[in-house]
Amino acid sequence: MRTRIAVSAALGLGLVLGSGAPALSSNLSAPATASTRTSATASTNLSAAVVPGQELEPITDGKIRKGDTAYVDVTVATLWKDPKSPRKVDRPALGKPVDLDKWNKDLAGTEVRRGLTGKADTQATYGSQVTVLETKGDWTKVAVTDQSTPKNQKGYPGWLPTKQIVENDRFGKLKKDQPRAVVKAKKTELEGVEFTKDTGADPSFNVELPLIAQDVEDVRVALPGGGAAWIDVKDVNVFDIGEKPKKPSGDDLVKTAKQFDGLRYLWAGVSAYGFDCSGFTYSIYRAHGIDIPRDSGDQAKAGKKVSSKNLKPGDLLFFSTSSGTVHHVGMYIGGGKMIHSPNASKTVYVVDWKKWDKGNEFSGARRIL
Repeated sequence: MRTRIAVSAALGLGLVLGSGAPALSSNLSAPATASTRTSATASTNLSAAVVPGQELEPITDGKIRKGDTAYVDVTVATLWKDPKSPRKVDRPALGKPVDLDKWNKDLAGTEVRRGLTGKADTQATYGSQVTVLETKGDWTKVAVTDQSTPKNQKGYPGWLPTKQIVENDRFGKLKKDQPRAVVKAKKTELEGVEFTKDTGADPSFNVELPLIAQDVEDVRVALPGGGAAWIDVKDVNVFDIGEKPKKPSGDDLVKTAKQFDGLRYLWAGVSAYGFDCSGFTYSIYRAHGIDIPRDSGDQAKAGKKVSSKNLKPGDLLFFSTSSGTVHHVGMYIGGGKMIHSPNASKTVYVVDWKKWDKGNEFSGARRIL
């Protein structure tokens, strides 16, 4: 971890690349803090009136109630069918912090991994916004805002331990009013966490956090539980307020997808710790600023229909049961091949899709771009 010195600074300076100066928007009225490394040559005007961390303190009453907007405060929160769904083997995914490496290790056997089917519904990564639908003891039912589904207009629903989310109106305001840093690496780390007792999490692929400062080596981001930390600039893409990623090509999508080649399948997964089939395609498109539904059956209605004879990289291939129910999706990468995350015994990998489809279950292709 790099050595840094915490300093107080006046707001309204804007984003200054290479200086370590704060990027907090001037529409926030009170001072904020920034960190600079000891070797930094730029200086910042200090203000005697500044309260260190004041602009990063959470605004919350500390309670989670029906109707609240809250934010995921663990590396990845798993949303369960109901509070009784988790098994003993799933305990590493239920804490704060979660231990997803241990969970994956404990799920090494195919059958125990397959046992997640029907028990978990989806996942939500660090900082994701959720709407509280219901509370029951130590559990809360939420809807994940950025995962569209006909199951609930507020987002994808499911149950999680209440301790894995936080209410923080200030974080919500920063998400709205600040530029954002979006993790493009499979996994990264928070360094120099300050002004909070919450040590944060390990941000992974597609995590979006409000940007409050940037220099040539790092970005400084606000955390859902309050406070701030630094992330290596090489691990993120930075976008201004309202800015979207440029429209990708099919090859761009394929390149992003291939970085997960070899990652073990995880039912309900939407992160670099494991994907299910539709969580994989959903996440790859989302990384390029394109929102598609969370589940394969709903993805099969997105975009436009395309013939299997006219496929292009990035197209989605769907497979159905004899009754017509879509049960699998993969991404075409060209040359008659697709990349997909098929089942609990497999990893993300590339196959000749026609040879793989031994049951002749192909039911159509959709073009999103």
